[in-house]
Amino acid sequence: MRRTLLAVLFFVALVAIWAALVHAKIWSPVLLPSPRSVMDYLTSSARDGTLFSASGVTLRRLLVGYFIGLAIGLPLGLLTASLTFAEDTVGVLALGLQTLPSVCWVPLALLWFGQTEGAMLFVVIMGTVWSVVIATDTGVRTISPIFARAARTMGSGPLHRWIHVILPASLPHLISGMKQGWAFAWRSLMAAEIYVTILTGFGLGHLLHYGRELNAMDQVIGIMLVIVVIGLLADKILFSPWERFLHRRSACTAGAQVSSQTEHQVPPTRPRRISDLRRKDIHGIRRPFRGAP
Repeated sequence: MRRTLLAVLFFVALVAIWAALVHAKIWSPVLLPSPRSVMDYLTSSARDGTLFSASGVTLRRLLVGYFIGLAIGLPLGLLTASLTFAEDTVGVLALGLQTLPSVCWVPLALLWFGQTEGAMLFVVIMGTVWSVVIATDTGVRTISPIFARAARTMGSGPLHRWIHVILPASLPHLISGMKQGWAFAWRSLMAAEIYVTILTGFGLGHLLHYGRELNAMDQVIGIMLVIVVIGLLADKILFSPWERFLHRRSACTAGAQVSSQTEHQVPPTRPRRISDLRRKDIHGIRRPFRGAP
């Protein structure tokens, strides 16, 4: 409760600072609209259905491209972690392309696919795949080799070992990579929707672009706030449950290991004093140690 109250107070303070800057008239209202005008735009766009329609179109494109990127990135990451040839080729390619900004894929997508949904999906997939490949490769390589050896000793086959041993052990890194891939997919889609105009559906990026063209800063800031809220909700719904589950699992595993070590720990022996030390002569007679007082 205390954490929630502090978070609410923090955001209320941000809105208050925003309103104070608008009231000070440092910038023109065209450049910095008031919180009231932004709220009025969000309310009006929600009433006429524009906001919900654009959010639905954007989320549909995002989810389709993101899951296709996962379906491609996970096997490639497992391949680069298993084969040296794949590591030296696909792994290096993934490392290089991950550093490429998402907006760089937009001209290529326009030339290949034109003003179509395919161009949108291509940009989102390219923004997702490479981070997932690197995260999967890193997660598999950080697993202790003893897990795979133990599974192999107990008769586990290659497919069974990958599904039931390696993937569960590398799950923390996979979740981190999926979370990073989601962030890259968001950025890629916004870049694609700003530059690619198609008639099959207007997303949040299109509303952001049209707000800039019309100098409607209340629309620009309002859409930015909607994007932030959707990102936070996606993190809480998609990734936070997995992170809590992994945290509980690691805590239980650590507790079991400590308990096992405590049960098998040998009790410490009482240190002996110098006066208690004795030595035997050749006849087996115990005599006091010479160093004893």
